[in-house]
Amino acid sequence: MEKAAGASLASILKGYMLLLSLSLIQGIQGIGVNYGTVANNLPPPPQVAKFLSESTIINRVRLFDANPEILRAFAHTGIEISITVPNDQIPHLTNLTFAQQWLNTSVQPFVADTNLIRILVGNEVISTANKLLISNLVPAMQTLHTALTGSSLDNRIKISTPNSLGILSNSSPPSTSRFRQGYDTHVIKPMLSFLEATDSPFMVNPYPFFGCTAETLDYALFRGNPGEVDQNTGLRYTNMLDAQLDAVYSALKDLGFENLEIVIAETGWPTLGEAQQIGIDPSSAAAFNGNLVRHVSSGEGTPLMPNRTFDAYIFALFDENLKPGPICERNFGLFRPNMTPSYDIGLMKKTVTVTASAGASCGAFWLTVVALNLVGLWA
Repeated sequence: MEKAAGASLASILKGYMLLLSLSLIQGIQGIGVNYGTVANNLPPPPQVAKFLSESTIINRVRLFDANPEILRAFAHTGIEISITVPNDQIPHLTNLTFAQQWLNTSVQPFVADTNLIRILVGNEVISTANKLLISNLVPAMQTLHTALTGSSLDNRIKISTPNSLGILSNSSPPSTSRFRQGYDTHVIKPMLSFLEATDSPFMVNPYPFFGCTAETLDYALFRGNPGEVDQNTGLRYTNMLDAQLDAVYSALKDLGFENLEIVIAETGWPTLGEAQQIGIDPSSAAAFNGNLVRHVSSGEGTPLMPNRTFDAYIFALFDENLKPGPICERNFGLFRPNMTPSYDIGLMKKTVTVTASAGASCGAFWLTVVALNLVGLWA
């Protein structure tokens, strides 16, 4: 009886410790969010920063500007922050003096306390078709990097720019994807050379939501489906995100940059939209974002990029009630303004409070491993 009770207790402890270790791993891995602020009902930034750091596994945040109030709010949280230079500032940023001034105003006051990791020069610039912005994009990135180097911040803060999939001339099948002619050699290849030289990622905004139909909804949501086969490679795709990422990879490979890290700067799914739109409800949003989190951190990778994980930033942290455009644009939020989840995809810390320090989390993880081994001996 005592032996059976001991074995039972050991089994319970094993289960608990495994759950604890998985929770810690989840906290270390984390997920990113896009923190937009086009709304009049959002909680103050200090409250948001405290909530994310103490109550969720979210450990990366992308801002669409360099809001000083938000940057101060995230001080001492350990959360990785990416800030953005607005599109209209890109031509000015090609001037070194302007770049240095921007750095002195938007970065230097915060580097001591806030975990700034990346500056994004504009957003989906090439897809704007604005020749002034496009022609100045890479020079602006280069000049800002020169300013960072002058401040000895170039190893800590990397520079990139998010791109829509509109920069691809085709994306299906994935193996045939290429960058748009005209942009490929004059803008994109110099950009890729810069990213490679500075050890920075290529950032993309893939949205299966905008690419799916009623027939491909399950394919877009990572649900069971027959999949699609790329006839050139014989590889089968069971979800649309993998196909979109491999289309980007094929285009990068065509220009000789297949080893660049790919970061998902934006993707998401709305909970509300127009009556005629399909798959817009909390259940579909939970399916996409929940499966996204699991998939990008699983290490499975994609058919053309096996055994990879991908940093991913979900759009968006909150619904933004002042955004223009279709209804769906205002309803991508993971959380309501009162910071309760719009749906549950496992972003809330449950078993243990994981500190923002990766070192502390790793230490706790190894204590868990030791405990598991001790339980094994006991059993």
